[in-house]
This record gives sequence, structure tokens and C-alpha cells, in this order.
Amino acid sequence: MAHTVSVEAEEILDTEFPVLDKGFVRLVDYVGGDARVVEAARVSYGKGTKSYREDAALIDYLLRNRHTSPFEQVGLTFHVKLPIFVARQWIRHRTARVNEISGRYSVMKDDCYVPDLTDIAAQSIGNKQGRSDEALDPAKTTEIRAALSAGQKQAYANYTALLDTGLAREIARINLPLSLYTEWYWQIDLHNLFHFLELRLDTHAQKEIRLYAKVLFDIAKKVAPCCCEAFERHTLGSVSFSRDEFAELQRRLCLLDGDSSDNGDKTALTGKALMRFEEKLKNGKQQ
Repeated sequence: MAHTVSVEAEEILDTEFPVLDKGFVRLVDYVGGDARVVEAARVSYGKGTKSYREDAALIDYLLRNRHTSPFEQVGLTFHVKLPIFVARQWIRHRTARVNEISGRYSVMKDDCYVPDLTDIAAQSIGNKQGRSDEALDPAKTTEIRAALSAGQKQAYANYTALLDTGLAREIARINLPLSLYTEWYWQIDLHNLFHFLELRLDTHAQKEIRLYAKVLFDIAKKVAPCCCEAFERHTLGSVSFSRDEFAELQRRLCLLDGDSSDNGDKTALTGKALMRFEEKLKNGKQQ
């Protein structure tokens, strides 16, 4: 296979794309691109890359039918600066290679994430793991933001005071807050990056990690634009149905066996299941 070079990716190498108040994502290196996926898929047929249209059609076919191994031939390495609480969500994706800054060897920087006033909200009633869409009183959000910032400053002051006593860095760090920024090199293949993005671009993911996912996806588009277009079409823009939901969809389209009037009120969905189905039909998969 020939070495694959993306002109657009080369132009953004080592460029820091800001995320949140002090974070960033930087593309350090990449291996392969659209052409590599095509070459890998056609390996059994020998060399012979076809026209751009045919290559794009092949990529679309592969992703649509979940032939994922050719996408594993493309790799991306990112340098990311992110709050620890985002990193702990991120690291749940165990299909990447990670090397993170260590508070045992290094003195951690005085960098903590302070949310924007518009991002401070009450707990959602309907979503146990998320925030409400309703804004709090402006005076209240200002007070909360100030309290968060003051707590961070106090925690870091305690950290540096402990270091000044000669205490080991690995002990002094343990009371530092989850809002502290960490940094890592994160290397992942395109197939697993797509899985990460599918979950972390979803509206159910926390906003802070969604913002990082958006930047990762924008960068990936520079490396493998055809692959990313197919991913948007068949994954981000798609909706999956359970067996019962599919039966309900068939019923509504009058595709089940028998006369449509026979199936008029026969639904396998009730309660919350029916509500989720209606939401899918109305809004699809929202990003």
C-alpha cells in the first residue's frame, strides 16, 4: 500500500483547536485515509484503485453493511487537554491507546474548568444523569460559578502548600478537583473512533464531552472525508428499531400480513416503550 497523504489533514497537523475554557484537541499524526480503506477492502482483488465515485460507493457499502475491518486500517493520534471528569467518561472507550500526564511525576498546572454561566443548570427531572434545559436565575448561576471557582482555587492552594512541605507529589495531588485539566495522547483507529463519536455526539452525552467529540469529528473529516460522510449518513443520521418497534412500524405502514383494518389497534408497544418509539419517529437520532 502506498503512503496516504491528505492535504487537508497536513494543513492542520499540530494546530490546537480550543474546547471549553482552557482545553484543546490537536492532531499529532495520522495513518491512512479514504484510499487506505479502499485498498484494504480490495486486497483480495489486487491493486487498482478505481474512480473517486466508485471508491466513495465502496466506502458507503462497507459502512452501511458493517464491514468494519477496513476502517481499522486508518489511525489518528490526538493530543488532548481536557478536565478530569471528561477524561473519566472518555476512558470508558477501551479501544484506544492512551498516555496521560502523571501527577506522580509532574506538578499539575493551575488549570481548572469553570463552566460558562449558560451551562449551569439544575438537575433534570426526566434525565437522571443530565442537567435541565431550563436556565437558572442569572444571579444564582453567577453565585454558583463563583463558588466553583473559589473551591478550585482553595484546592490548588492546598496542593501547592503540601508540595512546599516536601510531601510526595503522589500524595499531595489526591484532593485536587475533577475540574482540573489533564492531558493525554490518544491514538485510535477510525472504526473505533466512529463508535466513540456515535455515543459522544448523542444529545444524551454530557455537553462538555460532546464539544470534544465535535472537534474530533471535524478533524477526522480532514483525514478521511468519504468515510466520515458515510458515517454521517448511515450512523449519525440513522435510527435503529427494536423488534417490537419494527412490528409497530410495519403495522402503521400496513405491511403486516392481513388486511390493514385487522391490525388497526394491535400494538405491541405501551407506556414508555410507545413514547420512545414516537420520539424516534418525530426526532430521529438527534446530535
